[in-house]
Amino acid sequence: MAITPDTKDWTWVLERPCPECGFDPGELTPQDVAGRIDAALPRWDAALQRADVRNRPNESTWSPLEYGCHVRDVFGLFRTRLRLMLAEDGARFADWDQDATALEKDYAASDPDAVRAELAEEGALARDAFGAVPQDAFGRRGLRSNGSEFTVVTLARYFLHDVEHHLHDVAG
Repeated sequence: MAITPDTKDWTWVLERPCPECGFDPGELTPQDVAGRIDAALPRWDAALQRADVRNRPNESTWSPLEYGCHVRDVFGLFRTRLRLMLAEDGARFADWDQDATALEKDYAASDPDAVRAELAEEGALARDAFGAVPQDAFGRRGLRSNGSEFTVVTLARYFLHDVEHHLHDVAG
């Protein structure tokens, strides 16, 4: 079953609540994001232990396992982007094709127990990285290859939406 690539520009979630999952960026700081990552990790762990972890709800939607693999990789990707922004104001991010990554890493055939451990480890590293951001770095900038500009604060919010939205996708 092929997954239809998601080509939407989700940066709008920085301006208004997500009608699908209810995420509201509000005034979240990187430290708030760290706390919410911490709260999301046990929910991801539970989702990855379900008997239906490999089941796709339909042909065009990832299974909880595939979403778990994606979120594991998102944790690492955004930690790298954060590190770049803290090292260089105006940092530029390399492209990342989530759908190509899913195929290359064969998300669907992954071991759920290995993914649980990797997601927990990557999540803790991301939580700690966002939690350690000093307030005087909140305004540092970064640019995605499509020209979308982020500050450390908006990057943290955008990142958290991905983590929480996919929990909603898997009913976690």
